[in-house]
This record gives sequence, structure tokens and C-alpha cells, in this order.
Amino acid sequence: MKGVVFRHMMYERVTSALGKRPPQISHEEMRMRQRAFCEQLPIDGVAIITNNPVSIRSRDTHHRHRFNSYLHYLTGWHGEEGVAVFHHDGVWKCRLYVQERDVIKETWTGRRPGTQGALKDWPVDETVSRENIQSDLSDLLLQANQILHINGLDRDVDELVGKTFDEILDPRGILDEMRVTKSDAEIALMQYAADLAALAHIEAMRECKSGMGEWQLQSIIEGCFLYHKSEWAYPSIVGSGDNATILHYNENSDAMNESDVVLIDAGCEVDGYASDITRTFPVSGKFTEAQRAIYELVLKAQIAGIDACQVGSPWSAMHHATSQVLAQGLIDLGILDCSLEEALGDDYNGQYRQFFMHGTGHLLGLDVHDVGGGRQGDEGPERILSPGMVLTIEPGLYFGAWREDIEIDTKWAGIGIRIEDDVLITNDGPVVLTSKCPKEVADIEAIVGNN
Repeated sequence: MKGVVFRHMMYERVTSALGKRPPQISHEEMRMRQRAFCEQLPIDGVAIITNNPVSIRSRDTHHRHRFNSYLHYLTGWHGEEGVAVFHHDGVWKCRLYVQERDVIKETWTGRRPGTQGALKDWPVDETVSRENIQSDLSDLLLQANQILHINGLDRDVDELVGKTFDEILDPRGILDEMRVTKSDAEIALMQYAADLAALAHIEAMRECKSGMGEWQLQSIIEGCFLYHKSEWAYPSIVGSGDNATILHYNENSDAMNESDVVLIDAGCEVDGYASDITRTFPVSGKFTEAQRAIYELVLKAQIAGIDACQVGSPWSAMHHATSQVLAQGLIDLGILDCSLEEALGDDYNGQYRQFFMHGTGHLLGLDVHDVGGGRQGDEGPERILSPGMVLTIEPGLYFGAWREDIEIDTKWAGIGIRIEDDVLITNDGPVVLTSKCPKEVADIEAIVGNN
């Protein structure tokens, strides 16, 4: 009972600091999105947006279903097997195919709005039972000359489209551009998700102590999410010691040692919108000299990357800013023995990439790695930063003692540091949405273990 009361107190501490949850995206805003989408469609075309398929976890047990972000963006519909179809009938209309009411099935798996409930409570013009999709959608397709559809999510729809059209256009080119710039309502939800994740990270810092399991810190953070009607936006990474040097480590199965730093990369999702935070801190509550040197270098690089997030700047500006700081710092610490030019390389692919092997950031929104390009290695023209974009800045340095491809002094071995914040681009400069989460050395050392 004492543990239950303690957990309740911890989560209520987050609640008191969190503030009021913003409203969901309004039907009016979704209707505006629908109009903007349809204005870019051929008038003799049909656009189909399907939901994500149900995924099997084991035998007859399914993973918890997560809606398709495009379907959510345009309609807010989450129900399994939902399909939105945009067609022109004098005016553009949105027809939604949904599972019909079925008391027996609903008794097992939950209540359904059905066609009448969907028409009444969602921003759509027409609803049709999913059972009738074969005949009803076939009729619509036969009247169209062009089709926009994302293959691979709904086998029935894929088959219908494939029978009717040889050439299938992709609606994502339109929708991805629309999703890059966030509205005020979207930013409010992302700010709330950022605040919740930041406060959850603080609770993990407070509770951290030597001998705890990585999974226990994971449970504290994800418990905070669940307690506040949220969930993780991606599998949480809690890596201590050498595990912190593995970029997407998520086994979270080792006990933490007094001498380790622990890297936590965890964010939550609020009404579909993601936050994404990484903090690294010493299990003991005090950085060693070597850990602190690497940490302060990464923090300096991250601040340079955030400062580079200016309207009109190319996407690569923030990566170049962080890379220049990291490369020079590695030289100054004696980890690299070369010139800055050699460390950076001809195209930021030089020797420093042995220890900083990922990009500096990515777009953030309904998907944690959101649509719209911009990530290092993406094809197409480089994206220019503009107001309303939300992205991450997350440089890191990783010195895995297990790696056979690098030679490093033993004092650096087993240190992995990443610091990540969510940044809103504005005309007045970058706004750090995750600013509630401390990252200065003195602030972190004052919190860790101080529960």
C-alpha cells in the first residue's frame, strides 16, 4: 500500500505542474484540412485514405491498435478498418466507411459508433458500412479517371483499386506538405506532450539510484504517461553504461551501476501528437570528470544547433552547427588527432562521425519521425526552415567499449551522451518546447536521486 501511495504522490506532483490539457483538434480545423487537400486533387479523381491494419502480437493476441496519422489528420477517425474517400459530386465530399454496430462483437471488443454515430459525431459528409465497401467503392472508382491511394495498408481496398486502375497516384505528396506547418491548436497539444514528457523525465531522475533496473526507470516515465491519459510515442530507450552507446537500444533489461551514466530517450503522445526528449545523467548523481567533459561538449553542440534554427535557414544549418562544435571538441579533448577540416571531412563525413553517427534532428508531429523530409540523407531539395515547423535537436557522442572499430582512451569507454529537445520555429527565433526538462550539469546533479 505504501508503494501505491508513493506512486500516486509522484504522479500528482506531475499533475500539479502540468496544467490543463488542451482541447482536441476541432471539426472546423479538420474541415479546413479537407478543403485544402481536395483543392489539390483532380476534379475527376478519387482519394482514398485507409487506416492502419491490426497487428498480431502473438497467436490470437493483437498489439494495441494505433490509427493511421493521415486518417486522423483529415477526419479524427480511429476505428479499425476505417476508410475515408474524397470524391467530387458537385462539391467535394468525404465518405467514411466504418464498422457497423454489432452488439455481439461490441460486447467483446468495445462499442462502435456505427454509420449513424460516425455521421453525427465526425467531420464527414457520408458514411457507409464497411461490409458494403466492395460494391459501394467500386461504383465510385468506375466514375473516376484518377486515383490517389497508399498501397499496403488495407488488402481489400488495394485489390479494388488494382482491378480498376493501372496507375495509382500517392496522396502523401500533398498531405506531407500540409502537415509540416503546425497550427496553433497542434502546437498547444505538442507543448502539453512536451511538458508531460519533461516532467516524467524529472521523476525518473529523482528516483534513480545504483542497482535499479533500466526497466524501473522506464516504468516511472511510462507510468507518468499513462496516469495522464497518454502513452509512449515510440518504444522508450533506457540505456546505462555501454547500453547508452547503442542508438536504438530498447531492451532496458540491465541493472545500473554507480559509475554509469544512463541515457533516457522517451516521449509521449497526446491526441496523436508526439514529444521526443533525451536526457543523460549520472546514476550516482555526480558526473565523473570524463563524463562531464563529454556531456558539456554535447550540450554546447546542442545549444549551437538550437541557435541555428532560424526562419529561412536550410535544414543542414543545424547539423553543420552541431558538427563543428563536436569535431573541434573531440580534437581539444585529444580523442581525435587531426585538423578540424579532416575531422569534419568533405561533406561532414569525416573522422568525428565515428562518435556522432546520426543526424542532428527530425521533424516532429503526428509521427515521431514526422513527414515532410528534412532528415539527413533524404532525397529531394533541402527543406528551408519556416514558422510553425517543429523539429528535434539531438546531437550525441558514443564511445562503446564493445566496439572493435575504434581506438579510444579507457577513460572515455562506456560513455554515451545524447541531449534532445523539441524546437518550434518562429519568426522571433527558436522556442524550446521541452524547456521544462533540465539539462545543465548543476541542475541535473541537484535532482538525481533527490526524491
